[in-house]
Amino acid sequence: MQQLLKRIHFSLRMLHRYRHALAKIYHSSPRHLRLDQISIATLKGVAVLVLDFDGVLAAHGEPEPAEELVPWLEACINSFGPKQVFILSNKPLESRIAYFKRYGVRCIVDVKKKPYPDGLQKIIALSGQPAEAVMLVDDRLLTGALAACIAQVSVTYITHPIVLLSKRPVSELFFMTLRFWERRLISLYSRLCH
Repeated sequence: MQQLLKRIHFSLRMLHRYRHALAKIYHSSPRHLRLDQISIATLKGVAVLVLDFDGVLAAHGEPEPAEELVPWLEACINSFGPKQVFILSNKPLESRIAYFKRYGVRCIVDVKKKPYPDGLQKIIALSGQPAEAVMLVDDRLLTGALAACIAQVSVTYITHPIVLLSKRPVSELFFMTLRFWERRLISLYSRLCH
């Protein structure tokens, strides 16, 4: 509980510092953007791709990526190379780590959860690439996008995350509510603190 409270406190402090950058990410992101709508060819200048899992590659709690995203993921791994694609999830489950290990893709573990920038900083160190060459794809503004702002890496904000209400209604509704309120908070806060 203490760790969660520390993370919330950190998030709120960083929200104040990066409110304009977060508002820009939110307002400039296409509505209803899904992962498979991102063309790999448009990721020019990106040498390292970092993917969140829950909401981006699959619905919350799923052990593996959604079947319809596997071709996109494989094309991405072929384009960037497995050593330049990383999974950075606040829930690095063993089943997920094992899945990506088959592709040679590394899952980042044993770091502080987003929005702490530790995972992205570890990826920068492992890849040998500068922060400007790294892109995070995430569906949360106050975790992934905020971590990207702090670590000074670019971010693609998924505005239409994968949700499977029929399988896990409570957790999916919880995260839908979180996404809704963080969008409202960022819009309001960036206007009030202009």
